[in-house]
Amino acid sequence: MNYKHLFHWELLPVLELSKYSDLEDIYTARKINAAVVNISGRQRMLSQRIAFLSLKLINSQENEQNILRQELVEMVNLMEKSHNALIHGDRSMNLPGKTSDTIKAMYFYPPLNLDRQLHDYLVAVKALVESPDTELTPNNPHLTYISQQAYGELLQAFDTVVSQYQEESETEQLELDVKYVELYSKSFTVAAQAEEQAAELQKVFAELKQAQTKLLHIEKMSSLGQLVANVAHEINNPVSFIYGNLSHAEVYTQDLLNLLEIYRENYPDPTPEIQEKIEDIDLDFLIEDLPKVLCSMQIGADRIRQIVMSLRNFSRTDDTEMMQMDLHEGIDTTLLILQNRLKAQPKRPQIEVIKDYSDLPLVMCYAGQLNQVFMNILSNAIDALEDAIGNQEKAVIKAAPEIRIRTEITDPDYVTVRIADNGPGIPPEVKSRVFEQFFTTKQVGKGTGLGLSISHQILVDNHQGSIRCESEPGEGTEFWIEIPVKPAQKT
Repeated sequence: MNYKHLFHWELLPVLELSKYSDLEDIYTARKINAAVVNISGRQRMLSQRIAFLSLKLINSQENEQNILRQELVEMVNLMEKSHNALIHGDRSMNLPGKTSDTIKAMYFYPPLNLDRQLHDYLVAVKALVESPDTELTPNNPHLTYISQQAYGELLQAFDTVVSQYQEESETEQLELDVKYVELYSKSFTVAAQAEEQAAELQKVFAELKQAQTKLLHIEKMSSLGQLVANVAHEINNPVSFIYGNLSHAEVYTQDLLNLLEIYRENYPDPTPEIQEKIEDIDLDFLIEDLPKVLCSMQIGADRIRQIVMSLRNFSRTDDTEMMQMDLHEGIDTTLLILQNRLKAQPKRPQIEVIKDYSDLPLVMCYAGQLNQVFMNILSNAIDALEDAIGNQEKAVIKAAPEIRIRTEITDPDYVTVRIADNGPGIPPEVKSRVFEQFFTTKQVGKGTGLGLSISHQILVDNHQGSIRCESEPGEGTEFWIEIPVKPAQKT
């Protein structure tokens, strides 16, 4: 964070600053917040994974059942450990065990009573694991209870608690930022008494620069749990079910084909009716092509799993070297992650995304950082459209909500990405401040005021590019991103 605009840095007293500021305490608080949000989100993912493996258990062969039972036991133990850590604390997980009255009520009192729901859920899972093979059927009462809870009341309870954790975490982070500024304001009052300490001040600002880098990293990590949860919910569970059963389907199909071949060898002269059917379905071609079809399905499932893994690495900001990137691929990956927010909701229609891509060259850049820029701008566009639709008194969208993305080469050495929405637009007094740190028009808990500020720094400082906002009230908003194809080498 850069607070140079608050005071004359030559006069800042290093000794007084040490009395007011403890950076490690602030880092620790942010680390705890990130751990609480990520582990609570992981609990939700584990409940879904357990339900999937429970279904797989009853459909598996005997040689796989022991492996699945062991995996279920490990997941139950992890959920119990994480649950106790969230409530009572666990230093190894960076969890303090201190929860708000609201969170306590969600865990121990109606209507959620998450502690009781989770206990009953895990008891049912343990009972299913201990069930004899003869009782592992689709009608098993423990399986029925697990399925109902995993996609019903337990899922709703987890969603509510995770949202509350996120809201409290964001509020606390904002309070820490305010405290940070207040600490430096206090040190300003005694600056005149410490001019002899000006040389030491350079060291303090070096620490502040490191603090900014840590803040950007923690900001990204705090939202990573939610991103991964969305991807897992929308893609990973059904794909894993398909992927896990393809090998069985291949074995079963091969067994049937072998049986058919034995039958044809022992009964070479079929009846006229069977012979007619063989010719109708082209049996020889079917026998040859069916394994190829299964092989193609296996390749497709592998590809989807690779895509899921690439999305997990989407938010990386630890790029140490620039690499060539297809901007269109980065934009499409971001849209894939936001698909759950773009589709139709109970209170609004689907947000249409209209792409107008030009033939762009590969751009030398920090891929993870540019993906973060696309994420920030597209998320803000979705927020603006949702707020406009939700506020009936000030609704200004005359057509279906949409986001337009246009790419073009504006100069032989530069490319431009334009992202526009047909939302309510931005007033002039707000537009002039959109790239300021900690400036936000969103409600407390919904935004930190860092997204566009970070995007500006990434594009201008790290990529020698530019970003500007074009908007008029009632006419929507458009962000122009311009970056060089190959940034000049810094000396």
